[in-house]
Amino acid sequence: MADQSRDTDRSPSQPDANDAPRRPGRGGRPPVLDALKRPQIVAILALGGSRRTAARFVGCAVSTIQNTALRDPEFAEHMRRAEDGPQIEYLKRLRTASAKEQYWRAATWALERLNVEEFGKRNPVLIPVEAARRAMDQLAEILAEEIDDPKTRMRIVRRAERMTEQLRAAAPQPIETESDDEHNDDDHAEG
Repeated sequence: MADQSRDTDRSPSQPDANDAPRRPGRGGRPPVLDALKRPQIVAILALGGSRRTAARFVGCAVSTIQNTALRDPEFAEHMRRAEDGPQIEYLKRLRTASAKEQYWRAATWALERLNVEEFGKRNPVLIPVEAARRAMDQLAEILAEEIDDPKTRMRIVRRAERMTEQLRAAAPQPIETESDDEHNDDDHAEG
């Protein structure tokens, strides 16, 4: 009886947590992203926030936002526009700033990011240490086969071997942990 009186005391215009809209044609719990949380997500994205930030703010997982967008094309479109808005605004500001000669860095930044193929910063090519070692070993073999003078051949092979040793010394060594030792002991115990 107390429950009924509480329900009647509440005016119909006051929302209750249990009054959240349910999925049409289905029973069960209401959607996590209700009519109050969806606009909050869109607002955060419109400010340039990430989906992760929006998810933390409304108290859900990023996957919940993504799954809701997959089920609700209108919500997905609102999110897309909200995510694109800050980028477009920044590009407009960047273009305005780069038009002034003293803001040449803005123009450089834009070129580096908008046309990465031509203007992007290039990272040096990194070769894994093991691949470099193998290449040095192959080079030593080639030199040993191709150089006829034994003194010259040995001198070059020794230099190549020193380079290989320097590569080995420079390579990071794996760190053994106690759990690695336990696994190794288990392997030996079985054998």
